[in-house]
Amino acid sequence: MKVPFITFEGGEGSGKSTQIALLSEFLKGKGIDVVVTKEPGGTPIGLELRKLLVEGEIDKMDANAEALLFFADRRIHMTQKVWPSLEKGLWVISDRFADSTMAYQYYAYNKRLSKEDINMLYRFSVGDFKPDLTIILDIDPEIGLARSFQKASSMIVKETRNEGRVLQWHRNLRQGYLEIARMEPDRCVVLNANQSIDDLHHDIVKVISERFGI
Repeated sequence: MKVPFITFEGGEGSGKSTQIALLSEFLKGKGIDVVVTKEPGGTPIGLELRKLLVEGEIDKMDANAEALLFFADRRIHMTQKVWPSLEKGLWVISDRFADSTMAYQYYAYNKRLSKEDINMLYRFSVGDFKPDLTIILDIDPEIGLARSFQKASSMIVKETRNEGRVLQWHRNLRQGYLEIARMEPDRCVVLNANQSIDDLHHDIVKVISERFGI
């Protein structure tokens, strides 16, 4: 069986990191070798780009500049980590991938960029490669932001650039993810992230087990 590339998507505070960690442990318990990574920041260069993108003032760059930096990180991430891991037969789970760019830089910014430009950057960076499964954790933006700010209070480095945006921006983001899922139902599965950690983990394991025959 082809080893899968699985991505997790969702707005701020949707619980992606927690659920990815739980899924990774579940898969390892089944004897599956897993690589967990993220965008931006899955490589040493990516960590430097992450600092530029998620810290600091909201208006320090526009959507165009953000998209270019995210795709630069993505190309490095694919060539240095994702593709080599898949070639070794390892499952790869990524906290965010290209759906984030479409959701954040297109939908959340109220379509300032065009889909055509984002898709062109995608093809230039990764060709026709796509995730085998994308799990979108859907959450009410107000609940997600409250969670995110609570988490940020204990962080040494404050990655709160997106959290500081107006609520409508986050509502646009959520609708963007739901639209992406509607357009690609075979790849995307939307799960309710307002529920408990254990219940959400159960739903994710069910999806993974059915999709990949575990």
